Amino acid sequence: MNGEAFLGGVLAAAAPAFGGLRAQIEDSEQALLWIGGGLILLVVFFVFALVIFNYGKLWLQAYMSNAHVSILSLVGMSLRQVHARTIVEAKIMAMQAGVGTDPETGITTSRLEAHYLAGGNVPRVIHALIAAHRADIDLDFDRAAAIDLAGRDVLDAVRTSVYPKVIDCPDPEKSTRTTLSAVAKNGVELMVRSRVTVRTNLAQLIGGATEETIIARVGEGIITSIGSAKDHLEVMENPDRISKAVLQRGLDAHTAFEIVSIDIADIDIGENIGARLQADQAEADTRKAQALAEQRRANAIAREQEMRAEVAANRAQVFLAEAEVPKAMADAFRKGNLEVISRNGS
Repeated sequence: MNGEAFLGGVLAAAAPAFGGLRAQIEDSEQALLWIGGGLILLVVFFVFALVIFNYGKLWLQAYMSNAHVSILSLVGMSLRQVHARTIVEAKIMAMQAGVGTDPETGITTSRLEAHYLAGGNVPRVIHALIAAHRADIDLDFDRAAAIDLAGRDVLDAVRTSVYPKVIDCPDPEKSTRTTLSAVAKNGVELMVRSRVTVRTNLAQLIGGATEETIIARVGEGIITSIGSAKDHLEVMENPDRISKAVLQRGLDAHTAFEIVSIDIADIDIGENIGARLQADQAEADTRKAQALAEQRRANAIAREQEMRAEVAANRAQVFLAEAEVPKAMADAFRKGNLEVISRNGS
């Protein structure tokens, strides 16, 4: 009991000292908490200031333009290696032009980012959509993005749909010849230069044939049309018949363009190929006749030589027969089969 009393007395005496130490420890923990909280607030403030410094102006621009791009989206673009200003400016242009305002099927930030990451030209696609919207052309973002990713210039395609493009046939930049050469049925050559007016067919731009196919088909149609004419004067008098005949063939099928018109810019008369061919044929016939005559002459000479040889052989046989006559007479005399009768009959 005495020991317990002593221990209780000691603890009672030390209690004030322990209470003070405990109070000091609690004060230190509270101070550490305040310091930690201050550091956290400082870091948060620093991050917030950094974000505002980098994206505040861009976010404010998007907000004031009703583009609806959040700060977190801008930060996420940087983490995904997407140029945030390109996306925001593209969306601002689209919203201000009234293009793709549908939140589900329209031009959203995620769709712009996806096209950018796929290697597409986002500003050019937006410019094409705005131009198509102003010209009342049915073109949505998906088709425009697909055309851009296919390697076609979507903005130039829309402009060509609004302002048709003129193509020279043949194209002097891609061919050494400046005219098409065709021959009518009477053999006269006509040298033609035409101009084809086309506009882009956006529905067939992906996978459709290019300008080279249009030029080749139009050139083939012109040559066929001239070749079916009876006389070159008929073509010279009515050059529009060539255009009508070519247009009726539907040469723009499965191409990226629609042919608006085919105009014959120039027609020149070339050589009379038919006459030249007839002259060449006559010369060839003459040479053939000369060869046949020479062959017949050679055959006659050979036949003459054969006949001379045959005459000589016959003469030799006659000489041989004449040589046998004296021998036969002598043999007849020896055998008494031959008598000599004189003129007086003795």
